[in-house]
Amino acid sequence: MRIGGVGKAVEDERRQLSMPRHSHSRRPETQPPESKADTDRPAEPQIRHRSFVQVLWQHKWVVALTVVLCASGALTYLYKATPVYTASSRLFVERSGPEIIKANEGFMTQSKNYLYTQAELLKSTPILTGAAKALAGRGLRTFAAAGNRVAFLKSSVDVSVGKKDDIITIALDSPSPTEAAEIVNAIVESYVAYHSRQRRDTAAEVLKILQREKIKRDGELGERFKALMDFKRANETISFGTDNSNIIIQRLMRLSDALTQAELELTDASAQYETTKVILSDPAKVQHLAQAQHILGSQGSAYREVDAFRDGIDELQVALVSLRQQYTADHPAVREAQAKLKLLSEQRDTRLSLLAEACLGAVRQQYNSAKNRVAELRTSLEAQRVLAQKLNSKAVEHAMLEADIKRTERMCDVLESRIKEIDVTEDAGALNISILEAAQPPEAPSKPNRTQVMAMALAAGLLLGIGLALVGDWMDHKFRSVEEISQALGLPALGVVPHVQSRKGSAVVGKVVDAEPLSQAAESYRTIRTAVYFGVPDNDAKTLLVTSPGVGDGKTTLASNLAISMAQAGQKVLVLDADFRRPSQHRVFQIDSDAVGLSDVLAGRGPLYQAIHRSGIENLDVLPCGTIPPNPSEMLSSRAFAGLLEGLSGRYDRIVLDAPPVIPVSDARILGATCDVALLVLRAEKSSRKPSQQAVETLLRVGSQILGVVVNDAPTRKNRYGYYHYGYYHGRYCSHGRGDRKDRGEEREEVAAVQSDAA
Repeated sequence: MRIGGVGKAVEDERRQLSMPRHSHSRRPETQPPESKADTDRPAEPQIRHRSFVQVLWQHKWVVALTVVLCASGALTYLYKATPVYTASSRLFVERSGPEIIKANEGFMTQSKNYLYTQAELLKSTPILTGAAKALAGRGLRTFAAAGNRVAFLKSSVDVSVGKKDDIITIALDSPSPTEAAEIVNAIVESYVAYHSRQRRDTAAEVLKILQREKIKRDGELGERFKALMDFKRANETISFGTDNSNIIIQRLMRLSDALTQAELELTDASAQYETTKVILSDPAKVQHLAQAQHILGSQGSAYREVDAFRDGIDELQVALVSLRQQYTADHPAVREAQAKLKLLSEQRDTRLSLLAEACLGAVRQQYNSAKNRVAELRTSLEAQRVLAQKLNSKAVEHAMLEADIKRTERMCDVLESRIKEIDVTEDAGALNISILEAAQPPEAPSKPNRTQVMAMALAAGLLLGIGLALVGDWMDHKFRSVEEISQALGLPALGVVPHVQSRKGSAVVGKVVDAEPLSQAAESYRTIRTAVYFGVPDNDAKTLLVTSPGVGDGKTTLASNLAISMAQAGQKVLVLDADFRRPSQHRVFQIDSDAVGLSDVLAGRGPLYQAIHRSGIENLDVLPCGTIPPNPSEMLSSRAFAGLLEGLSGRYDRIVLDAPPVIPVSDARILGATCDVALLVLRAEKSSRKPSQQAVETLLRVGSQILGVVVNDAPTRKNRYGYYHYGYYHGRYCSHGRGDRKDRGEEREEVAAVQSDAA
C-alpha cells in the first residue's frame, strides 16, 4: 500500500495533484519511478479500425429514415406535380436551293454546319413572332402566365439536330397536350413561310422591274409601229427598198443594231442596279447578294473572306449549342463562346458592309458604263442619220423606223422570256423543307417521369443517408470496441461486464455475483478478479481504487461485485466507500444511511469498529461513507485517513475503494496517489475518448498505477457487430443452464494457484 504524505488543508485542488508520496514496502520493483510518470501517458487517439459496413450498420436507422424521407418527398412531388406533355415535329431541310435567275445565284448556304444554323433560326425572334401572331386570339392556357410570348417560346422550345441523321426535331413542353401540338405546328409553319419568303424576295424585286420595263417597251413598240404606218401612208409613191451597197446606210444599220444591244445591256444594268439597291436596304439579304459572282467581279477574294467568317460563325454556333447542353448560361466557357461569336458576327457584318458598298459601286459603274455607251451610240447614230438623210432622207427615215421597231421587238421578247422564267421558278423555294412528322397531341405525359423521379429520390436518399452516417460517425467520439479503448488509452482491457437490468434494484445489481452466481455478469466479474490477480501480486495490491472518468459509468457496481468475488475466493476483503459526494455502497449492502461511517471516524464522531459493517457475505466487510462531510478533499488528504488506511491494510487482504469520478472533482486523484493500483471503469456506448484520456493522464500524473480498464454495461444484442466482446466460459459453472455450482473450496484453490503464478 502507498500512503500519501499529508500537510495541512489543501487550498487548491490542482495543487493536490503533485502531493508528496511515500513508497510502500510492498510496492512492486517493476513500478517506474514517479519522475517518469509522464512517459506512462497514453498515446494519442488512433483512428478507429471499423469497416464501412460496420459504420453503416451502426447508423442503419439514419440511412433508412433518410431514404424514407426522400422517397416520401418524391411521392409528394409526384402527387402534386402538374403533368407536362411533350409534342414534337420532325423536319428535313435540303442543303441546296433552286435556281431563280441564274445558275450561280442560289440562296441556300453550302456550309457543313447548315443544319445547326437552321436549328438556331427556328428559335429566332422572326420565326417565333410569326408563330405567336398565328396563335393570337386562341386563348391558349400555355401562354396564360407568359407576359411575353416570344420570350416564353424562346425559353420553352427545344430544337435539336439528329446525331446520326439530318433530321431537325422541334419539341415543346406544355400542361395541355393539344396546345403543345398546336404551338409546335405553328412554329414549323412560320419557319416554312419565312424560308420561302426570304427565297422569293430577290426574284420578286427583279420581276417588278422587268414588268415595268416590259410595259414601257410595249408602249414604245406600239408608237413606232404607228409612226411607221403614218410614214408609209404619207409617202406611198416612194419605194423603200434596201440598198446594201450604200456604206452610209450599212453603217447606219450597224449603229442601230449596236444601239439596240447597248440599250438591252442598259436595261439589264438598270434592273441589276435597282435590285442591288433594294437588297442592300435589308442587311439580311447582303449575304445572298454576295453569292452572285457575276456582280462581285474583282471582289471575289472579299467574298471568300466573308465566307470564311460565316464558316467560323457556324462552327462557333455548333460549339455553343453543345456547351449549352453541358453548362448553364453563366458558365465561363459559354460566355467565352458567345463573346467570340459576337466578335466574328461584327467582323462579318463589317466585311459584308464593305463588300456591299463594293458591289453597289461595281453595279453602279456597270450601269453608268452602259448608259454612257447608249449615249455615245445615239450620238453616233444621229450623226450617221444626218449623213444618210442628205443622201435619201426619206429612205433613211423609213429604215430608221424599221430598225427602231426591230430593236423594240427584240427588247420586248427578251423581257417577256425573263418574266416567264421568274414566274416558273418563283414558287420552287417551298420544296426545300419537308415536314416528316407533324406534331400530334401526346397521349401520356413526359414529365414527371415517375420511375426516374423515384430512382433519383432513392439514390439521393441513400447517398445522403450514407453521408449523414459518415458525418455522425466522424463526430461521434464514443468508444465502440475493446480494441479501440486499448489503442486510445494505452491500457489493457481487464474485462467486459454485460448489461444488467436496472429494475432489479441497486441491491441486486451491486451484488449480482452473490445473487446470480451463474449469470453472465457474475462470470465477467470473476474474470476481472482473475485479471487483477494476474496483473499485480497479492502483497503489491492491497488497496484497489475503482473510479471512472465521469458520473454514471458503473464504478460502484464494479467495486461491490469485484469485492464479493474476491471474498468468495477466500480473501478477507473490505469495501470502503470513499465517495464523500454521492455515496452508494450503503444502498448496495442495505446499511442505514445514518450509521457511523468513514467520515464520522475521521471526524472523531465514532470509533472504527462501529463504522465497519458486516455485509452478510463471508469474508466481506463494508465501511460506508457515513455523514457527508463539507470538505471531502481535505478529509481524504488528511493524516487521519492515511493512518486509517494503513491500519486497515494490516487487517484485510484486499481493500476496494469506491472513489468519485476523476474529471469532476479531485478526490479520485488524491486516492490515486494513495492506493496501490487503480481500475478505470468505462461505460459502453457512453464513455468517449477525450474524457477517458484526460482521466488516465490525470491519474498517471499523480503517480497512480492503473492496472487496466473495465468496460461496463455492454449491450449483448450488438455483440455480433463488433462492438464489445466479453467472451465468458459458462460451461464450467453449469451445463445447459442446469449444472451445479463449484464449491468454495475449488474456487479458493483456483485463486490460490492464480496468486501463486502471479507472485
